[in-house]
Amino acid sequence: MSEHPAELLEQLATIDTPTVCNALEVVASHRRGFGYTVEPLVCTRPELGVMVGYARTATIRARHPADRRNTPGDYYAYIDNGGPKPAISVIQDLDGDSRGYGSFWGEVNSNIHKGLGCLGVITDGSVRDLPDVADGFQMLADRVGPSHAFVHVVSFAAQINVCGMTVMDGDLVHADQHGAVVIPHDVADKVMDAAAGIARREGVIINAAKQPGFNIEKLREAQGKSAEIH
Repeated sequence: MSEHPAELLEQLATIDTPTVCNALEVVASHRRGFGYTVEPLVCTRPELGVMVGYARTATIRARHPADRRNTPGDYYAYIDNGGPKPAISVIQDLDGDSRGYGSFWGEVNSNIHKGLGCLGVITDGSVRDLPDVADGFQMLADRVGPSHAFVHVVSFAAQINVCGMTVMDGDLVHADQHGAVVIPHDVADKVMDAAAGIARREGVIINAAKQPGFNIEKLREAQGKSAEIH
């Protein structure tokens, strides 16, 4: 399983998720149309900013009780020992049109997961207990709900899909209030340079647009100057 220097993750946390998506168009052009969430998510704490970590994947159900004896200890052991940290829990709700029927996430699980090295969760299920969630724990979810119903873990450490984003155990995930994206391990160290180049090119156009008397001719001029930056 790939693991990157902590300094790289710290650098990636200084740019937002849309910027990462832009950079991936440069360093992994084949990824332009996939690898990120394409459905809206509720970010319960946008003020926490970006989280960057390694995916711990799982699936849940909540509409009906588990068919067999649940073994949450195995799941929590996976969260703790299943790969490099910091981790991000990424959970797919298997209840289909009823996803979010019961929440896996609230005061208790947020504190457990934070204690085991998770920065937050990305899920197409629901979350609850918003005022009591662990300090600094980020949550991106399909919705907010009141009950946990019969929620239980079905599987973990497997490939899942959350809001159109396919995630595998150990993937490097970048997320903020806009959504989430998987950064391919083989280009992770190229993202910051690509993002800086994009910022320089966009900066020429943005600065021109802010000047008095901006018009189509000045836009074209700025676009030409922008294209010369490599």
